[in-house]
Amino acid sequence: MIDFSTIEYLKNGSQKQIHAFEVLSKNKMVSNLAEFDPILVGTIPINIDIENSDLDIICYWTNKTDFIEKLHSFFEREIDFTIREAIINETESVIANFKINDFEIEIFGQNIPTKNQNGYKHMIIEHEILQSKDENFRLEIIKLKQNGYKTEPAFAFLLGLKGDPYSELLDYKI
Repeated sequence: MIDFSTIEYLKNGSQKQIHAFEVLSKNKMVSNLAEFDPILVGTIPINIDIENSDLDIICYWTNKTDFIEKLHSFFEREIDFTIREAIINETESVIANFKINDFEIEIFGQNIPTKNQNGYKHMIIEHEILQSKDENFRLEIIKLKQNGYKTEPAFAFLLGLKGDPYSELLDYKI
């Protein structure tokens, strides 16, 4: 199993993963956010990204104001920087978006340890599913994403899951 808690695995991945590693490293993204236990999640870590896939970094904050201040101090000078607060799954969330190099970046923070956040759980389950299937399954996921499907609905469709794809995927057993 890949250790997703660091970005080191990206160095030996696809061209996009290698490029993501270089951009994240050069811009000190992970080290700047270290106190918030950052983890890169989403499609790029598990190699099902499409052309416009962004880099999603989840974080764990215990002091929301401090987290927001740090995001401003580290990233407010980046292209198209925005930050907002939202309630997601009944949980206070902070979302910052901006561009660095040719990547759109989303930093998503909640007062939930990163490995307990749904973004991480979904990625781990999706990775395990991909490991249990053949290359055609991975390519079908990518094709569905290119045709407008979000990641979890694409998995749910191919796996024949009914109901809400986000919750169904969390309950999926390989």
